[in-house]
Amino acid sequence: LIDLGHNPVPHFPARSIKNHNELKDYVDMCKDFGVKQVLVIGGNAQPIGDFDCSLQILETGLFKGFKIGIAGHPDGSPDISDADLKKAMIDKKPYADYIITQWLMEADPIVNYISKQTLPVSAGITGPLKITSLIKFASIVGAKNSLNFLKSNAGKALDLLKPKDPNDIIEKVKGLTQNFHIYTFGDLKETNRWLEENNYV
Repeated sequence: LIDLGHNPVPHFPARSIKNHNELKDYVDMCKDFGVKQVLVIGGNAQPIGDFDCSLQILETGLFKGFKIGIAGHPDGSPDISDADLKKAMIDKKPYADYIITQWLMEADPIVNYISKQTLPVSAGITGPLKITSLIKFASIVGAKNSLNFLKSNAGKALDLLKPKDPNDIIEKVKGLTQNFHIYTFGDLKETNRWLEENNYV
């Protein structure tokens, strides 16, 4: 990807990393390939090794020299309380260059979240997926407000089969950020077509 002129952003899920040595090997490999940017996240709910949060791997100092992104949760998280999320964000900000939010289906929570941040924010949105697919993924990741929004707006059976267009959210949010992180959930072809049709690439 780097040889093709792209900017790959490897993810480092803390709870899926066994120990310091494994983390260092992963970091060193990324450096050797010329990676410049990373996203540090908590990852799986249950730790498989020594790390139980993203702050712990940030504190190792191994990411020095990278542009570092951390996760933001305007919609909350099923694995951590709102109070703990707020504290974690305060603790992680000194290590971070930007925030990427979880994906949301409404503009208001994103706008409210961005207005309170001191770091640049990339707003998480989805590509044009069917509402049935979005409901499934919202249930998996515990995005409770987005799930309620989807269910309340899926009154007509036909609506469930139509791809939901993310342009509405983009229009409402782009006054606060020009950066968007698109969650494709595997539908790369449809997302790429949508990006090209809207001149986003």
